[in-house]
Amino acid sequence: SLSVSSTKLIECSTNSFSPDSVRLVGRAGLCSGRVEVKSNQSWASVCEADFDRQDAEVVCVELGCGAPAALQGGLYGEGEGQTWDKEFQCKGKESLLLDCDTSDRENNTCLPGNAVGLTCSEPDDVRLVGGDSRCAGGVEWYDQGEWRIVGTQDWEQEDVAAVVCRQLGCGSTVSVPPGDTTRGVEVICSGSESSLRECRRSDDLLPGLTVICSGNNKKHFQLISFIHTTSSAPLMMTV
Repeated sequence: SLSVSSTKLIECSTNSFSPDSVRLVGRAGLCSGRVEVKSNQSWASVCEADFDRQDAEVVCVELGCGAPAALQGGLYGEGEGQTWDKEFQCKGKESLLLDCDTSDRENNTCLPGNAVGLTCSEPDDVRLVGGDSRCAGGVEWYDQGEWRIVGTQDWEQEDVAAVVCRQLGCGSTVSVPPGDTTRGVEVICSGSESSLRECRRSDDLLPGLTVICSGNNKKHFQLISFIHTTSSAPLMMTV
């Protein structure tokens, strides 16, 4: 008889995966909900016992979200369809869940209330670089796997700067000094948006925008603590 061994999802001949092979459902927004994977054109929920923090990191990255913030069985209800019958064994560095190894699990049932729910943090897709703090520097936004320079017309600078400072929690705009000569993709904001994702973009390449916000004037360091709780409580990661 064959022993249980790790296999690649992409190598499984009995299951065909679409590019859209993982989703979070049961909550508004892309970055939180019950974990479901797609196989043979149907969606299956994932049992809590088959999914851990490293698996969650891969899902959050694949969906373009931030780091995992909560992970718990039953957090977003039960799925109406089938339950995924494999245990994920991600290393946390994969870019797609289907790139992770899987293995058959010993117990082939998933008890009610154990469909795993995941909350990822919102994507941190804007940054200021080259300044003396996290609230000053050239504006870059993260898109399609890479950081891109944000460019603006002269008359658009104040509106875009206001949105950037607001999104980063850096207060209001202090100044918009002359930017980098490197050109970036044009972003057009009204100034009232909560993030650059709500602004319009064009294919025009314009001079890069540099912003100084009124917020934190010291280098910013994130301290992340992982709190292990009982199986009936979520794993929280607090920033």
